[in-house]
Amino acid sequence: MEVIHKIGRRKTAVARAYVAKGKGNITINKKDMATYFPTATLQYKVNQPLVMTNNEGNFDITVNVYGGGITGQAEAIRLAISRAMCDVSDENRGILKPEGLLTRDPRMVERKKFGQKKARKKFQFSKR
Repeated sequence: MEVIHKIGRRKTAVARAYVAKGKGNITINKKDMATYFPTATLQYKVNQPLVMTNNEGNFDITVNVYGGGITGQAEAIRLAISRAMCDVSDENRGILKPEGLLTRDPRMVERKKFGQKKARKKFQFSKR
């Protein structure tokens, strides 16, 4: 099996995942996953597609991720790994699709409008 390259996005985070046969090592930006994502919730999000398809420990994954915050980066990595698992085996798609792991979350931050305090919040109107 050659290296599978997939891209995942969430908000402004972009993750490029390289999946190859191996012992289950996950490297994110040249760091171990446990040091890059210290909380168990973020580690669970990254491992979710591997656990659901019973592939934890079968693949070495190298990820380059930039932009956004750590939660957006973790969800971008999850999407990239999910797409790679679909390339590994066709029946993985039937497992991941109902859980929503193959859907790109389109929600983005709304831009600030001029004459307003934020995107929707207005300046306070004072009547004197």
